[in-house]
Amino acid sequence: MAIQSMTGFSRHEGEVDGFRFVWELRSVNGKNLDVRLRLPQGFEALEQPIRKAVAAALSRGNLQVSLSVSAASAAVEAVVNEAALDAVIELVNRLEDRIDARKPALDGILNIKGVLEFRDPQLSAEARETRSKAVLAGFMSALGELKSMRLSEGAALAKVLGLQVRRIGELTLAVEADPSRSPEAIRLRLAEQVASLMDTGASLDRDRLHMEAALLATKADLREEIDRLKAHVDAAQALISGEAAAGRRLDFLAQEFNRETNTICSKSNAAPVTAIGLDLKVLIDQFREQVQNLE
Repeated sequence: MAIQSMTGFSRHEGEVDGFRFVWELRSVNGKNLDVRLRLPQGFEALEQPIRKAVAAALSRGNLQVSLSVSAASAAVEAVVNEAALDAVIELVNRLEDRIDARKPALDGILNIKGVLEFRDPQLSAEARETRSKAVLAGFMSALGELKSMRLSEGAALAKVLGLQVRRIGELTLAVEADPSRSPEAIRLRLAEQVASLMDTGASLDRDRLHMEAALLATKADLREEIDRLKAHVDAAQALISGEAAAGRRLDFLAQEFNRETNTICSKSNAAPVTAIGLDLKVLIDQFREQVQNLE
């Protein structure tokens, strides 16, 4: 399963034995897989196979599933309400000796509210089973279309994320190669700071100053942050090109990218490195925003 987006839409229409149905599936971002079903009366038995199929196809996202049904033709059947008809006939018989009137005609009796009802034809158990299978097959088609759309959007997102990760790697190398990070540059900068302090005429211990300068040089070293950024870049590239759902892990890596970059900016004592760190922060924010759309 390739990387995929969490957003998508699909619609599937079908017909079986004079019966029309329409599935609509809408998927948006979500921390977990949340499936909400809207099934008309008589189709409750489809809920479990639907949830099972969704769980097998998707791992994250808020999914709304709705089914609408209607008769494909105007076919209805007329049904006489026997109880209502008996009540009408009994009333006519009781009143015929008391009221001088013609007995009601058949069409008159049938026009009495509740005597004649019109309803959709009643299905046999076999017909209901056939209908349910056709409707469920329609759902599977809609689910397949939704997944295809999510995969297509995921492929597009993967390209964007791949470019962003590559750029993060390039900026990391730029930090690593910056001349201000060379031992000689650091030594000269600290020597200038020590000399400036000594020139103030204040009573300062030269050895103590050099010791403090050495500690500052150690704290200002960015080697660990650079190495971790490189490792995170490699991990992100592997996830983006992989087949498994990667949204959660890429979101974690985005946090790690940001953590290391913040440390670089705080430890930096050179304007060029700080500028690169700020560029990294902007890029990482863009990366994390895109990652929120991934499964």
